[in-house]
Amino acid sequence: MADSWTFAVARDDLARTTLVDGAVPGLADGEALLRVDRVGLTANNVTYAVLGEAMRYWEFFPPQPRGLDGGWGLPPLWGFADVMASTVAGVEPGSRVYGYLPSAGHLVVRPDRVDASGFRDASAHRAGLPSPYNAYRSTDGDPAYRADQEDLLILFRPLFFTSFMLADQVVDEDGYGARALVLSSASSKTAYAAAFELHGRGPRLIGLTSPGNLAFTQSLGCYDEVLSYDDIGALDAVPTVYLDLSGSPATRTALRAHLGDLLVRDIAVGLTQQTPNAAAAGEVFFAPVRIRKRSQDWGRAGLDERFADAWQRFSQVVSGWLDVRAGAGPEALRDAWLEVLAGRTPPRVGHVVQL
Repeated sequence: MADSWTFAVARDDLARTTLVDGAVPGLADGEALLRVDRVGLTANNVTYAVLGEAMRYWEFFPPQPRGLDGGWGLPPLWGFADVMASTVAGVEPGSRVYGYLPSAGHLVVRPDRVDASGFRDASAHRAGLPSPYNAYRSTDGDPAYRADQEDLLILFRPLFFTSFMLADQVVDEDGYGARALVLSSASSKTAYAAAFELHGRGPRLIGLTSPGNLAFTQSLGCYDEVLSYDDIGALDAVPTVYLDLSGSPATRTALRAHLGDLLVRDIAVGLTQQTPNAAAAGEVFFAPVRIRKRSQDWGRAGLDERFADAWQRFSQVVSGWLDVRAGAGPEALRDAWLEVLAGRTPPRVGHVVQL
């Protein structure tokens, strides 16, 4: 077999990167080999690295090649992979799966709970990690999959699942009794997907964004109002829920100063500004917890059907909000990583890399 490769970042300096060649791993009984094929890179992937220690994201894909010690980490990516070899019945070479992948050419998995929808990786080192990240969906058994939407799925599916689950919780809680929902980082994919789901279903939706992203965010049409961070003082003094997708301490401080007791809920959702200050929020929304709840309430098939319906509604409009910037090869992956890490990617742009 041809050689493989690994892209790693220094865990104490995410701008320091390396590309290391290595051999394609062999298989033991009960294992399958995936070839990482096409992946996306968004601020979400940077968040995984920022929270790599605290949330154990570094543990999903321990560095394997020689020369990569514990000081290096593999940023988890979402995308498609092809099964190259398998010792497991029902996981056939040539099949294609969507899931959580390493920044590397190949991944060895230990498929468990294999059925028409895919499988879960039961590798020992992943046993104690959040289970939604261990699922690999077969394109043949996925109600949300369409071949012509692969890039949209790569860039949005994990974010949209978070957005879908967040909106589900807010609606389930009757908007926490608020009259306004304020979302920071409103130009981000997770924020505007949540706004798309929430629009017209309860409280007034207000997006906060930087002045440079104001026009783009207003053009989406999924917020009732869009303000720059400098204009927080213009918010109506009504019972308000803050959905924090930026992690910015200054934004939280300004909202609390302006709204006081009218800020009825303060929920940390994501950290696009790379500031792990969720502890300063009143509570943290963690999508896998909500997914577990709804899997119990609706069954996995019921959750899949609801997600697929919501995704098809969203996918019909989001292609008009997005310009896919496609690259090829590990070097393009490194370039995209450094651009997203530095915050240089415009909100209309999504990076996809063919490997």
